Amino acid sequence: MPEPATAARIRAIESAAIASGAVTGLDLMARAGAEAVAAALAAWPALAAGRRRAVVLCGPGNNGGDGFVMARLLRERGWDVNVFLFGEPARMPPDARTAHDAWAAQGPVRPLAELDAWVRAMAAADRPDLWVDAMFGTGLARPLPAEVGRALEAAGRAAAAGGARVVAVDMPSGVDADTGRVMFAPRPDAGPPFRPLQADLTVTFHAAKPCHAAGEGRAFCGRVVVADIGLGPWDGHRHDA
Repeated sequence: MPEPATAARIRAIESAAIASGAVTGLDLMARAGAEAVAAALAAWPALAAGRRRAVVLCGPGNNGGDGFVMARLLRERGWDVNVFLFGEPARMPPDARTAHDAWAAQGPVRPLAELDAWVRAMAAADRPDLWVDAMFGTGLARPLPAEVGRALEAAGRAAAAGGARVVAVDMPSGVDADTGRVMFAPRPDAGPPFRPLQADLTVTFHAAKPCHAAGEGRAFCGRVVVADIGLGPWDGHRHDA
């Protein structure tokens, strides 16, 4: 089992893999999204049967790109998928923008600011079976704004009311990968602090991160699954590299 990997180490491994020419960033994103879907269906086999509903929350970086891949793959399985994005597509990194555009050819992308109203208007019969938190992963370097905190609160209420499962990609948004510290800006109304969306399952890639075992954020991860996306040959810390 690979040792826990810091955010900087993961970035270095990915950069080395891409620089080798053996894989592209888009390849890694496609693998990550596919592995996350596979892990969710393995965790809850009942979700693999019938027409299901999912909501995918995407961020402005490559974590969001993984989410767009997941949305497309779930749609291809016949699921009803709704996608919400924090940020502007034009400002996304190239691979994430490609994943966004591939999804947008199949379904709409709603602004994250609309999530709370969308949840409130949702009929009980339309409640999702699965929520995907693919907003912020290892690249998080600053507290998340109140808009994100409010959206995650709305998602948490809806998931609890509908008995839905929640999957986090890499880690619940708002958790620092290296320390497990929860990072949200203060509430404008001085109310209780924003919290990450409680995940039932966190799917991370290549190696666990320190936050999966330590820090306040660990409590929000649920069960952690480490998926192999083929980075082993570029990781000098791995015995099988």
